[in-house]
Amino acid sequence: MPLSLSLLFYIKKSKADSLGKTNIYLRITLDKRRSEFSIHRKIHINDWNSQNQLAIGNSIEAREINRQLSLIKNKVYSIQQNFERESKLYSATNIRDVLLGKGKTQKMVLEIFQDHNNKVESLIGNGFAKGTSERYRTCKKHVAEFIRTKYKKKDIPVQDVNHQFITGLEYYLKTTRKCSHNSAVKYVTNFKKIIRIAHANDWIEKDPFLHWKSKLRIVEREFLSKEEIQKIMEHEFVMPRLDQVKDVFIFCCFTGLAYADVKKLSKNDITTGIDGEQWIKTKRSKTDTRSNIPILAIPLEILEKYKKHPSSLNRGLLLPVLSNQKTNAYLKEIADLCKINKNLTFHLARHTFATTVTLTNGVPIESVSKMLGHKSLRTTQHYAKIIDKKVSEDMNALRLRMAKE
Repeated sequence: MPLSLSLLFYIKKSKADSLGKTNIYLRITLDKRRSEFSIHRKIHINDWNSQNQLAIGNSIEAREINRQLSLIKNKVYSIQQNFERESKLYSATNIRDVLLGKGKTQKMVLEIFQDHNNKVESLIGNGFAKGTSERYRTCKKHVAEFIRTKYKKKDIPVQDVNHQFITGLEYYLKTTRKCSHNSAVKYVTNFKKIIRIAHANDWIEKDPFLHWKSKLRIVEREFLSKEEIQKIMEHEFVMPRLDQVKDVFIFCCFTGLAYADVKKLSKNDITTGIDGEQWIKTKRSKTDTRSNIPILAIPLEILEKYKKHPSSLNRGLLLPVLSNQKTNAYLKEIADLCKINKNLTFHLARHTFATTVTLTNGVPIESVSKMLGHKSLRTTQHYAKIIDKKVSEDMNALRLRMAKE
């Protein structure tokens, strides 16, 4: 069934020139969405009948204007019929563009997305991290699947992206793709950049994200307790692969390094600090910010253990880090063997460093933020949850001080 289409020819008296003439405009309304433009024909404001949307009188000029209005009206309905006949998705803007001869130049959503992704990929290491490129590729894949599922098309014109499309995409990610709320919001935010590019290039008239608002939910981040770290460290793993993953994981529990950063850790990243001790000084892959971390005794022992490992000898890397997928799979086995009832992932090591290893032991949050390589203290606060034990210790110390006074 064709979409509801209505046309309105009108003038703007306030725009009249010194002779009292003004442009005639056409407003196309399709399914409550509008597109307005001038038909490039002028008329005196006193010669226009707003109710009938026609020129007044029987003069040659009036008849010519009315004939042109009739032709335009017929063309618009013909364009709509063509869209319906070809089963194409269309909007008021699409009809206007075809009417004005712009139909062939319309930009497609996935075409713009791919062009953006190609540019991001070419700039990896020069303003963009590899992970950023991967996120945009995944986001494009989700958008493409949504278009195929919802619209039965391989691609759609960017003009067809409206508020309904955006909320539909978010719903699709949460239901069909089983994304968490925060993951869905992040993907939609990635897509928002593509639409902003279209808007900046005048490929669309309005930003459809204008009324879309969705906030990330604060997630309670898990971390390992001191006792759980000890369980993993003391467990004797028979299989070398598990022992290797355990060592890398524990190393990051005491350094706060993310997976991408420990994977590329080399001898060049180890320096002597101002205290004469060994430090890790490296740039984070994700944000390109510096991380300066004094190396504690436990991670030093792990580095010594793998000093003559093939990874160290052949590739110049300090630790034998497996793929992220294998590492997280083996961590699940480690959790089972150590009877740890938590979702043990590699990123949990970073949370553990921020909470159990540093903040709980009185390291100021500013120092923790510096070691984690965060740009903002607010980011560190998401990682570093002060546990009840620390609160209890601080309050007991306060009670003793007050009792002495």
